Amino acid sequence: MKKIVFATVFILILATSLVKNSTKELEDKIYTVNENIRPLKLELGNKLLEYNYLSSPDKLIQYQMQYFEKNLIKIDIKKIKKLSEKNSYVEISDLIKKINNE
Repeated sequence: MKKIVFATVFILILATSLVKNSTKELEDKIYTVNENIRPLKLELGNKLLEYNYLSSPDKLIQYQMQYFEKNLIKIDIKKIKKLSEKNSYVEISDLIKKINNE
């Protein structure tokens, strides 16, 4: 009878130590992942703040009035050309590639 009780207690202690060890490993992995995510969350928050603040229509209109006054004009994007230098020559091409159907 004592052997059965001793074996049961030993098995329970062994099982407890195995579960505790595997739990510790999982906690370490979770901690590592959370530490890797933290700077990414901070960077995302900064980028969202920058995007929302700088690109809101009200801000863009305010910047236009503040820095450009009436100098900005609308232009068709298809008329914009791209300048590039190749072998000491300047090459002029369309900024937007035209599709054959247009």
